[in-house]
Amino acid sequence: MKELTKNRWKFVLIPALIIVIGIIMYIVHGGFNFDVEFMGGVRMQVNMHTEFDNKEIADLIQEKTTDTVSATVQKGSTNEIAVIKTPPVEDNVKNEIFNAIKEKYSLQDADLISQSSASASFGLETQRKALLYTLLAIICILVYIAIRFEWRSAVMAVVALAINVVVMASVYTVTNIPLNTTFIAAMLTVIGYSINNTIVIFDRIRENQKTRKKDETISAMVDRSIMETMGRTINSTVTTLITIVLIYILGVSTIKDFSLPLIVGIIAGAYTSIFIASTFWAAWRESEMKAKAAAAQERKANKKK
Repeated sequence: MKELTKNRWKFVLIPALIIVIGIIMYIVHGGFNFDVEFMGGVRMQVNMHTEFDNKEIADLIQEKTTDTVSATVQKGSTNEIAVIKTPPVEDNVKNEIFNAIKEKYSLQDADLISQSSASASFGLETQRKALLYTLLAIICILVYIAIRFEWRSAVMAVVALAINVVVMASVYTVTNIPLNTTFIAAMLTVIGYSINNTIVIFDRIRENQKTRKKDETISAMVDRSIMETMGRTINSTVTTLITIVLIYILGVSTIKDFSLPLIVGIIAGAYTSIFIASTFWAAWRESEMKAKAAAAQERKANKKK
């Protein structure tokens, strides 16, 4: 653990593997499982009280509705919950969809657990605002760290944040959790949490730079700074995770859709703060110092000639 900077490329392998798996599952699932908040349309959750065939329900909806609605059917929090998504339709068509399922499977009105709808334009506007606010948050973080520390620290902090966001997105592709505004809330929570860990480490690095001995390399100083803040980072992460894991275990399905990516994101945030942001900053700073030293030696040699 004392040569963290030296082994920095090894630490990249774990998030890289998760991201590769996420890309594969993205291709397998044909993209993200966008919820109606992002794509527009109707989303119903129906308690079928038994396991069901997705295609059978989708074919039934297309057959029984006057507009021959093309529906996507998935399993919800359990194998007995059907999640039905359709393009935007009129209220009477929504009733036709549920009535067809109710008649076919002998259900009751109470078995319609939830129903939500949004227009396609609303979904596109939500996507645009989500992207805009996320970029705005990252830019503000970039400016703040550049002012408080230096621009190299800001760049490495944002790189670590980007890795966290992509890892969280990979979790959504692997688990096929619906992508909606909950994802934005989880992502912004993780960004704020992980940047706090990164700032703590960079702050210690700045303090140790002032007292660094001449024979101590930048890498050794950064490794020492990481070890000095390791306990604080791990303790705060574990304390937070205990609460979120309990929420995931005891919460309802909608809470689980929020807490699972949050669990992964908080772990990823602590990991990238410790093993990626600071270690690659050290390598970057050290390479610059070596380049300056080589340039100075070259100038001296030219003067002697």
